[in-house]
Amino acid sequence: MSENSSNNGYWSANMRIISISLVIWALVSFGFGILLRPLLSGIAVGGTDLGFWFAQQGSILVFLAIIFFYAFRMNKVDREHGVDEE
Repeated sequence: MSENSSNNGYWSANMRIISISLVIWALVSFGFGILLRPLLSGIAVGGTDLGFWFAQQGSILVFLAIIFFYAFRMNKVDREHGVDEE
């Protein structure tokens, strides 16, 4: 496999992971916290409605989970393409 083909595969995998992560975060923060908030207002979580919870806490927690997911997946991609740090 040529180096250019390997680089393209590495960056393709990287961009796919980033794109998926950004779509999930946008759906949770903008979708659940703003657009779908009226639909989620009847569901109680911790003394408030679910839409407010997503706007205040849920998007932050999902963002933290995405950071750990990205680090885990990129370590795997790095190993597959021979650019890992270990």
